[in-house]
Amino acid sequence: MGTRSRIEKALQQQKDFETSVSDAEVLFEFAESDADSANELEALIAKLESDVTAAEVQSLLSGETDANNAICSLQAGAGGTDAQDFCQMLLRMYLRWAERRGFKVEILDEQSGSEAGIKSATFRVQGDYAYGLLATEAGVHRLVRISPFNSGGSRETSFASMFVSPEIDENIEVIIEDKDLRIDTYRSSGAGGQHVNVTDSAVRITHIPTNIVVTCQNQRSQIQNRAVAMQVLRSKLYELELEKRRADAADLEANKMDISFGSQIRNYVLHPYKLVKDTRTKYEQGNVDAVLDGEIDEFIKEFLLFKKGAIATA
Repeated sequence: MGTRSRIEKALQQQKDFETSVSDAEVLFEFAESDADSANELEALIAKLESDVTAAEVQSLLSGETDANNAICSLQAGAGGTDAQDFCQMLLRMYLRWAERRGFKVEILDEQSGSEAGIKSATFRVQGDYAYGLLATEAGVHRLVRISPFNSGGSRETSFASMFVSPEIDENIEVIIEDKDLRIDTYRSSGAGGQHVNVTDSAVRITHIPTNIVVTCQNQRSQIQNRAVAMQVLRSKLYELELEKRRADAADLEANKMDISFGSQIRNYVLHPYKLVKDTRTKYEQGNVDAVLDGEIDEFIKEFLLFKKGAIATA
């Protein structure tokens, strides 16, 4: 059904393009003598340009799981409280980006920082090509700014990492044996109603052979938390297998680096100047506030084009 829906959308998109071009041709005939037609033509061309750009980006997503939902994990790295605050900034950035695209987001687990921000967060993004788009964001992110947590007002550098795996549906078999699992329950630390807070409803699952740990505490019952945690584990194990197969690919190298100096895929500089620059594609954007508010589509597009070019060269 998901595949059918995507095909139907693609066909409808093509029809919409043809209609827009036809409308533009008609408006063009009247634009020279009619101001309203000229304004309407300008608006139509701007919309058509935006829609075509989005279609071009989608055409770059042809991987086996690119169309899937995404399971994303953020982790604070070097930088103490600043890194935890930066981790929360990145979470907000991705939530805002998903909201603009009409994607549904569910926070599966979130660990608060000791003073501010968050130590880590796991969230699921549901929407067409969510994984293919967000996979471009996997790696280490670096923030440079005047620290709001330092009384001396010094410039601080902090890091956070993003890891992305595709949500795996039931058609893809991932074998997980019970003997390989250690399942712990504990009391949920977040808000969620009286039942959640007073019972051991949160679930932590450790996959012993790989030492992958997943947690979920935001569902209403232990059974629901366990089901969601197992879904996340299946996705992570699938992504791990893919990573083994393409271990020499440059787009995954960032996931293996320390969350510290020299391993970042993108720099967010707030002082002494304002600039966001992707270290892989060299694409940069001076409006840092807009980027941190979720306007990252150009970064995604540039990396997909860069990746396509690298594959073609190879």
